[in-house]
Amino acid sequence: MLLKILTVAGLATFEIYVAIPTGFAFGLSPWVIFFASITGGLIGVFVAAFLGDKIRAFFYKNKPKQEEEKKYKHPMVHKIWEKYGIVGLGFFGTMSVGAPISIAVGVGLNANLKKLLTWCCIGVACRCSLFTIIGYYGLQLF
Repeated sequence: MLLKILTVAGLATFEIYVAIPTGFAFGLSPWVIFFASITGGLIGVFVAAFLGDKIRAFFYKNKPKQEEEKKYKHPMVHKIWEKYGIVGLGFFGTMSVGAPISIAVGVGLNANLKKLLTWCCIGVACRCSLFTIIGYYGLQLF
């Protein structure tokens, strides 16, 4: 049972959409699935936030650095950023594409990391609870 819980938590570090159905396939309780997925999701948020620069530097240590004026900036991303800000990126970005991607975009846009982490954690909690409830009641229909 511990291996199943750790598998759900490990999958949630990368993608919650995979972790919750896996927990139901293993026959775990919805509460166990919720707590394992929220734990894994929060671990993924903090790994992406605090180790992201070190991981990027490790993979691109031999690549020449790009000059600031040569970086391409997508106008659509800036429109969304100016309209919704950190709350939109942290909460809605986490709900739609996932916390690691939202954090990567936020770091690229020079967002305040503490506020972004707060909203990403709130998004992970909402996402886990919403999808666990949907999964539980969806299985009750069959």
